[in-house]
Amino acid sequence: MAFYKCLFLLSLMFSSVFVTMSQQACTPHSFNQKTFDACQTLRVLNSTIHWSYYPSKGTVDVAFSQAVLSDSRWVAWAINPTSTGMVGSQAIVAFKRSDGTMSVYSSDIKSYGTRLEQGNLSFPLFDVSAIYENNQIVIFATIGLPNNVSVVNHVWQQGPLSGNTPQMHSVSGPNVQSFGTLDFLSGKVETIGRATSSVFKLKISHGIINTVSWGILMPIGAIVARHFKAADPAWFHAHRACQMLGYFGGVAGLATGVWLGHKSSGIEYKGHRCIGITLMALATLQVIVALCLRPKKTDKRRVFWNWFHYLVGYGTIVLGVVNILKGFDILKPGKIWKISYLITITVIGCIAVMLEAWKWLSLWKRKTAQSAEEKTDMPIEVIVLFLISLCIFYYLKYK
Repeated sequence: MAFYKCLFLLSLMFSSVFVTMSQQACTPHSFNQKTFDACQTLRVLNSTIHWSYYPSKGTVDVAFSQAVLSDSRWVAWAINPTSTGMVGSQAIVAFKRSDGTMSVYSSDIKSYGTRLEQGNLSFPLFDVSAIYENNQIVIFATIGLPNNVSVVNHVWQQGPLSGNTPQMHSVSGPNVQSFGTLDFLSGKVETIGRATSSVFKLKISHGIINTVSWGILMPIGAIVARHFKAADPAWFHAHRACQMLGYFGGVAGLATGVWLGHKSSGIEYKGHRCIGITLMALATLQVIVALCLRPKKTDKRRVFWNWFHYLVGYGTIVLGVVNILKGFDILKPGKIWKISYLITITVIGCIAVMLEAWKWLSLWKRKTAQSAEEKTDMPIEVIVLFLISLCIFYYLKYK
């Protein structure tokens, strides 16, 4: 773990240096024989903003340039008068049409599911134009700054075209980091880190709650029920506490997931969502059956209840681990966090395997008959442990 901590600190140091370098002022450039007073290189998406600010008029002339890999891409630059993110942004969109001419227009971004339809902005916009040269698109405009402010929240973006229609941009990597603040008076450009976003904070909370609930408490509760029945009734109370805490944590995780889906309309992770709903349904069914429909130990139907309880319980654990790993891939918090969880669940799995081996060894040494319940649940444990290992291996190798 010391190695990973050092690696993490080094990555933070180098990323800080990179961000500092990427935000330094660029060389003033003349577009169409027009020179701007200041410019800054933005940290992501190979973008640069040039401007000339007129405080007495409350206006600014801007030229936003962005490199594109092909001419079948759209670019956009926006000011957000009300927030720091995408929703509420007042954008200028530009792309090269299939006939070679340029399309440039304004668009009011009202939701994450926007199709970048043309519309009026909440502030004055003049002399809008765009050019395509040297594999980059440059947007020109004169803007009447909202409330005559000199510091604005700005957003820039890039995405693919289908014919002459802008399509959804990527929802990971640089495309979700392209926003910050811009001071036209001082020339200062600041990055608004993801950690300052309320939505991102909720994503972090969603991930932590679900990881602890489905990925740690549930497996520990299963191990307690399987291997510590000698400590009766303490094992039962510990098992129930772990599972109920995990369940209520899962409810909170589902609630935050639903809210995130509502705030991010147009962005869907169908696999992650479907597994999450399935987990909640199975866990709810498990709680109802365990609390309300559990037969007595002497009841002949108890063996069937045991099979159901084991299959649903361990199936929930398998799905929980898989969905947690999918969540790491969606959130992209850094490899150290995913590695830490993999180490944690591996340790839990190894403890379960060692306890299972010890149990089998003890049974073999004593050579005594076991109760019908123990005979029934033994193969289920082995099968489920194998399935968990197989699912994790398959996910890591073939994702």
